[in-house]
Amino acid sequence: MFRSGVVASILKRNKAVLNSFTSNLKGSSCYRAFTPSSSTTSANTVARSSLYGFTSLPKISNGSVTGNLLFFEKDVIGLRIAALYYSFCFRGHHVPSFRNMSTVASVGAEKEGFKLLVTAGPRAQKMVGIWLFGSAAWVFSMVVLGGVTRLTRSGLSMTDWKFTGNLPPLSDEDWQQEFEKYKQSPEYKRVNKGMSIEDFKFIYWMEYAHRMWGRALGVLFALPFSYFLRKGYITLRLGLRLSALFGLGAGQGLIGWWMVKSGLEEPASEYVQPRVSPYRLAAHLTSAFVIYSGLFWTALSVVMPEPPAGSLAWVNGAAKVKRLAIPVSLIVGITAVSGAFVAGNDAGRAYNTFPKMGDAWIPDDIFDLKPLIRNFFENTSTVQLDHRILATTTLISICALWWSTRKLNIHPAIRSLVGSTFGMAALQVTLGVSTLLSYVPVSLGTAHQAGALTLLTLMLLLNHTVRRPSMSLLKTLPQVAKIA
Repeated sequence: MFRSGVVASILKRNKAVLNSFTSNLKGSSCYRAFTPSSSTTSANTVARSSLYGFTSLPKISNGSVTGNLLFFEKDVIGLRIAALYYSFCFRGHHVPSFRNMSTVASVGAEKEGFKLLVTAGPRAQKMVGIWLFGSAAWVFSMVVLGGVTRLTRSGLSMTDWKFTGNLPPLSDEDWQQEFEKYKQSPEYKRVNKGMSIEDFKFIYWMEYAHRMWGRALGVLFALPFSYFLRKGYITLRLGLRLSALFGLGAGQGLIGWWMVKSGLEEPASEYVQPRVSPYRLAAHLTSAFVIYSGLFWTALSVVMPEPPAGSLAWVNGAAKVKRLAIPVSLIVGITAVSGAFVAGNDAGRAYNTFPKMGDAWIPDDIFDLKPLIRNFFENTSTVQLDHRILATTTLISICALWWSTRKLNIHPAIRSLVGSTFGMAALQVTLGVSTLLSYVPVSLGTAHQAGALTLLTLMLLLNHTVRRPSMSLLKTLPQVAKIA
């Protein structure tokens, strides 16, 4: 009587788990095992399993489950019942990986270090993954649009800012009013004096589109986020991470205006063109890169909770790649940030020669500013020299990574990723040199900025792919992969 009560209580608490498996199995041959017509001629014993760390399972004999259910520990009750149910259904059949099934019972998985970010099954996992990848792609497009806005010198065309935004000018009178505001700015007085209102409309629409594209991203991120929270798809850990990314996204608007405001101030010298602070531009661009990286990494973790493995030999090879990929990723990130200072100082329009900088390998004025540290962020010559050195270092590092992995026993997906990253690094250096020699045209400058984010994307994907699998997956892997 006591045992029956225990079983009833357990089944009631884990109703969602059983319903999830039932919906997956209806219509399959294993589902018929529970009908009266099912015939079982021999007893099957479920051996010690590596499925997320439970110790043993009771016997399954002649269609009835026997054994002592009291061996369940309270923190893995739901998972063990699901595993028992699943093993019974598929006796005599090929058993697919449990990690591809419902993610409701994640508590037991966490016991082995395998933590799922999305609950409620593979459909929810797919929906959240698509949403996050879409949000990351939107941020990517924001970075590209921001590059176009900067290269067309449109960023200072709007001289005020509201968090919620406002309607664009709709009449000639409205346009004239906005144009008069722009005429008071240092950029108009020193760079665009005599500009026609038609030319002003072009740069205004560029900046307006950039701002509204960012606000649209906020809305299209917040609405699905609220829906998934209400449906219970998102775990606490994922919810906190996404809330932090959403907060960073909201702060991007403030950082953007903080950056633009610096360009609306009168320059210290009459010979200096008005432009935004390189520090603020670097903060704005770096923040966008951080948001993108966070969204992309989280999306990968949702749809690919386990890295591709295949064998213990491949796992060991991936660990060796990881030791090389992490420092290379750091170099890629630093190079991208140095590119923001090149943009902030408009350094791409100086020394439009390669490999030398003018007639010298190293300009004479690289340490002219005092204190010395300012040269690395404000001196046009030093900033460009730094970026050249870092870009070359990045290419050499990724080339060394590719060379080092040629003879390693690694998963084909990892090998392909390393090769793609090397190819992208070579393309990015080619784009950078072409942009410099062409005096930074909008098309090449935009492509170079997009290339930096693409290279960062490949490094993120590589680092995510070479993660160490969970103990539950490691226990199931053979020593050597079987390649058909």
